[in-house]
Amino acid sequence: METLLEVPAGERQTPLDRLRRGPTRVSGPALVDALHRVEAIRLFEMEHLDLSFVPRGRLKALARHATTALVQHLRNLAHDRRIATLLAFTSTYLVVVHDDALDLFDLLMRTTNSAATREGQQERLRTIHDLDAAAQVLAQACQIVLDETQDPVTLLTRIYTDVPAEHLRAAVTTVGELTRPPDDNYAQELLGRYLMMRRFLPTFWHTLEFESTPGGRPTLQAVEFLQRIEGRSRALMQRAPRAVIPRSWQRYVLERNSSPEPGQPETRVNHQAYTVCVVERLHEGLRRHDVFVEPSEHWGDPRAKLLQPEQWEGIRAQICQTLGREISAERALESLGQQLEEAYQRTAAHVPSNAALQIEQSDGADVPNLERLERLEESGSLHSLREYIGARLPPVDLPEVILEVAQQTGFFSHFTHVSDSSAHVEDLPLSLSAVLLAEACNIGLRPVIQPEIPALTRDRLSWVRHHFVRAETITRANACLVQAQRDIPLAQIWGGGYVASVDGIRFVVPIRSANTGPSPHYFGQGRGVTYLNYTSDQFTGLGGLVIPGTIRDSVYVLEALLEQESGLTPIEIMSDTASYSDLMFGLFWCLGYQFSPRLAEMKETRFWRIDPAANYGPLNGLARHRINTRLISTNWDDILRVAGSLKVGTVHASTLIQALQRGGRPTTLARAISEVGRIAKTLYLLNYIDDEHYRRRIQNQLNRGEGRHSVARHVFHGQRGELRQRYHQGQEDQLGALGLMVNMIVLWNTWYIQDALEELRNSGQEVRSEDVERLAPLRFQHIYRTCYSQTTGYAGRTDSLSHRWRVSL
Repeated sequence: METLLEVPAGERQTPLDRLRRGPTRVSGPALVDALHRVEAIRLFEMEHLDLSFVPRGRLKALARHATTALVQHLRNLAHDRRIATLLAFTSTYLVVVHDDALDLFDLLMRTTNSAATREGQQERLRTIHDLDAAAQVLAQACQIVLDETQDPVTLLTRIYTDVPAEHLRAAVTTVGELTRPPDDNYAQELLGRYLMMRRFLPTFWHTLEFESTPGGRPTLQAVEFLQRIEGRSRALMQRAPRAVIPRSWQRYVLERNSSPEPGQPETRVNHQAYTVCVVERLHEGLRRHDVFVEPSEHWGDPRAKLLQPEQWEGIRAQICQTLGREISAERALESLGQQLEEAYQRTAAHVPSNAALQIEQSDGADVPNLERLERLEESGSLHSLREYIGARLPPVDLPEVILEVAQQTGFFSHFTHVSDSSAHVEDLPLSLSAVLLAEACNIGLRPVIQPEIPALTRDRLSWVRHHFVRAETITRANACLVQAQRDIPLAQIWGGGYVASVDGIRFVVPIRSANTGPSPHYFGQGRGVTYLNYTSDQFTGLGGLVIPGTIRDSVYVLEALLEQESGLTPIEIMSDTASYSDLMFGLFWCLGYQFSPRLAEMKETRFWRIDPAANYGPLNGLARHRINTRLISTNWDDILRVAGSLKVGTVHASTLIQALQRGGRPTTLARAISEVGRIAKTLYLLNYIDDEHYRRRIQNQLNRGEGRHSVARHVFHGQRGELRQRYHQGQEDQLGALGLMVNMIVLWNTWYIQDALEELRNSGQEVRSEDVERLAPLRFQHIYRTCYSQTTGYAGRTDSLSHRWRVSL
């Protein structure tokens, strides 16, 4: 352990510095470096050490200290604390380095597949004219063949007269070369990346140990074969397992053997094509979790993280009671059937008076057409109330907002030292204010440094940022602000905290980072991340997740909800259409949540029924799809076990959802959960088309999330609003600080709006409750952010920052 802090002879960095620096490039050499990190961590053999007696949070806190602290600071720790910190680092990073290496492999393969697909599509566009010309020649010959008036004896002479034989042969050759079979997956273009793969494959095969489910056994056998023959004679390739080769690859991998020996197969295996095929199948198997690596959080075996049978037996009744679910499948289906019957009958009775709903015909089937909501007109009293409140909100500097909110709530007490929660630091609130301002405004520490103030020197601020501002302390401080907002009477008028919406805000990341993804719509030519976050009906942010690129948000929606620690427990979740799927409906229902997505288009939506003989009147044509209740009954206990595992937190929701979907081929359990989801979805849809107030409530809540994003954009103004953190941990910390800052603004605004309303009432003026419900604490025009220019320094208000700090303090 001590050698981690020593600089080897002839080098400039310690082993610890190298190990805690993750990959930033997406390339073969970068993957090799990531695999070397795995080998270096494995030398400590931490997988054989049982640390289960140490609280997981404490272990992560010590490891976090080792990743952020300067090496000289770690050297100065007491011996026991130093060894404990390094031990926590090597133990925790055994999982981290495996995740980093496999994340990078996933990114590299997705980039490679995208490039191969793009190359194949471009080649097809370049040759489309040749293919058209050849097709016209063949079409001309076929028209002669199909002419029934022709004498069959003279048919061939007529063909060669109109279409010369050499033209016909050339057309057949061109069509054979340029056309692609229906199952083509651009394997030929992928084969051109073989040399790139060879840069990392020897280290890849040597370093990682793969395991598999029964469905991934053929892939695992092929991988183990390539691991065994790496660096040996290619003649061994003819013994390669062939079950892994899909039909789309057989034409490239299996070559005809011109002179097979007795007992030998008629085809021989092409070494390069087989290797590329296995690597592609391995990547697909990892994404479906048919193949997995231990220890790994992202790419491990999700089955092992579910509650095991003996554990599940002991807590089944408690979990079902907590989630409000029946242990018996028959009773659960009976209850759902009754709810579905009542919802259909109620909605059907309202169809004649529902002017917004029209049931139309499309291809002989009934489809719903729901009119879009019109914007509500603002009353004169609401307009006047907003103007009055806007005039009463005092102009304020953002640093003053931080310190005032801290004084009223005491949230700074939740920022503890990474290695010692009892550490006392003089003027810590002032230092924390400056760091939070720098992080949230994306301006760096330089603009907030004041050398004449001890709490605002560069060394002090850098030390505070590394040791106090991290994801877990931000989460605890955020929970304090959420509770403070919840206690305000005005916030209780806006909502009870039982409703939340989820949405993502996109950030361009202009520097090299493995934790980013491309999206021309959001990031232009660059790459970026999505901060997926929850907004309560009281306008507070409940936390979020950083997602590379714009990966489909629905995979992470449930995870962000289950892992939020704000203190609020929303039971109804609203989202946009992108998060909508039958599987998501099923998982939300199993966990006791009401999933309420805003539907942009209703015509493709399916309505489901349990009773095939039920009469739903005007809705009979819509309810033409039937639920497979037998599939639900057969898998009911496993459905509950999945819900219990998610509720207890033994498995991440995103990992489980990806494993259930298996790359577009859902498992039997996933299909069973989706059947449950179709019932829950139909109940939701019937309420959605029947109740305009319900639809408007969903729209209003989503608008609150969009309003928070506008405030976040205003605050996060430095460096053109681009996120410049290389690693996931840094991105998570900075965007967490931004969410905390937006919550401070929301809380500060709510206080002063509350005061303005009380002042108005005390003066004898009428304040209508419906107008108060439509107010929002998302104003930011009166809050002066700290603007900084690299060339001219601060702009905006004339008073200096140091003066504002002193006044605020």
